[in-house]
Amino acid sequence: MSEKCKQLHQWFNNLERMSFPFDERKIPRNGIYILFEKGETAHGMGRIVRIGTHTGKNQLRSRLKQHFIKENKDRSIFRKNIGRALLNRDKDPFLDQWEIDLTSRKAKEEYSASIDLEKQREIEKRVSQYIQANFSFVVIEVEAQEKRLELESKIISTISLCDECCHSSDWLGLFSPKEKISKSGLWLVNELFKEPLSDEDMQQIKNLVSHAAGINEFLE
Repeated sequence: MSEKCKQLHQWFNNLERMSFPFDERKIPRNGIYILFEKGETAHGMGRIVRIGTHTGKNQLRSRLKQHFIKENKDRSIFRKNIGRALLNRDKDPFLDQWEIDLTSRKAKEEYSASIDLEKQREIEKRVSQYIQANFSFVVIEVEAQEKRLELESKIISTISLCDECCHSSDWLGLFSPKEKISKSGLWLVNELFKEPLSDEDMQQIKNLVSHAAGINEFLE
């Protein structure tokens, strides 16, 4: 998997990198995003630390806003995981309250009174500050939902199976209470170590990257 992982890193590192504040007009409505994090390298270049997509039609821009801007950890598992790591690193007992999902009406009725909402807003701001200061991303356009989900899963698996990708010694993810995150070096718990990309899949991604870049010289 190392050679395919290296190739993915080369392709994605050569695309236009976006960071906060980003121009959403440059982001396709449907696709896959690839996240990089400051201080993280692999194969001699920026290390991929998360791969993601969306299920709803035309929701890629909205999904990235949920990660980078909207302060609601129950709408972004990525935000929730960053918060978990920050709280765990600081040995902050608020971690127990951070775990509670207040999405449903029933949960709000049951738990709202017992949660320090002011502290939660404070942690949400810290999460936003960390994400906005440390993460950048590239995107490839993939219209069909089924294909997006398939490629997302296989890219995650290919990178997680690589023997040469390794987190830095001070990577925040090492403080994650989720063992899959700290061990894999990725801000992910699903689709790890499953079916990797085939040669045919790699060709398809090459074409998608070429389309995203508008050039293909560096892909040869």
